[in-house]
Amino acid sequence: IERVARGRIGHGLATAAVTWAVLGGTSLGREGLVMARFLERGDLDAARERLPHLCARDPRGLDAGGVTRAVVESVAENTSDAAIGPLFWGAVAGVPGLLMYRAVNTLDAMVGYRNPRYERFGWAAARLDDAVNWVPARVTGGLVALCSGGSAWRVLLRDGGKHPSPNAGRCEAAFAGALGVRLGGVNEYGGRVERRPEMGDGRAPEVRDIRRAVRLSAAVTAAAAAVIWVLR
Repeated sequence: IERVARGRIGHGLATAAVTWAVLGGTSLGREGLVMARFLERGDLDAARERLPHLCARDPRGLDAGGVTRAVVESVAENTSDAAIGPLFWGAVAGVPGLLMYRAVNTLDAMVGYRNPRYERFGWAAARLDDAVNWVPARVTGGLVALCSGGSAWRVLLRDGGKHPSPNAGRCEAAFAGALGVRLGGVNEYGGRVERRPEMGDGRAPEVRDIRRAVRLSAAVTAAAAAVIWVLR
């Protein structure tokens, strides 16, 4: 019995350590709040310089509104990538699931964007990342709606599939409905311009919405952890 108890304690400690290392929700919230402080005091140059910590969007031509939208969209999308995804795969497959998810996510971040040198390898990494995030993204959208109410459900169901990503749109649409803002539009990535459909019926995001998005992300992460704890 003592040996079994020690084994369970050791397994629990290992799982906790790996979960702590893999989860990125706290870092995501911290970056969001740093961006909010820069924009609240009108330091657009600092906000532009810091934006690459959150997303790959080219910040040089963005005004304060453009940076704000980029931050809100990044918090929404990365709630799934940094928090719900690891929690989901940890619940499904334990420590191997946590490590697998972080490896796939990191590989996509490194080479998932197409370029002549890594085109085939990057394509495979991006598609694999889409596959492992398919369920977590939809869980994220559902939890956002459960935590915030009917508008998020409506926008999620109506606009979630408009995004070119099979997963990011679910998160961004749910956040747009929950926050009462309009996301999407023209984005630039290293000289490549993308025009994405708008999601939501509200106004353009304001600086105060960054803090609201960070709080919502934390609530969704806590809700997911609570559900997984109950189920297990």
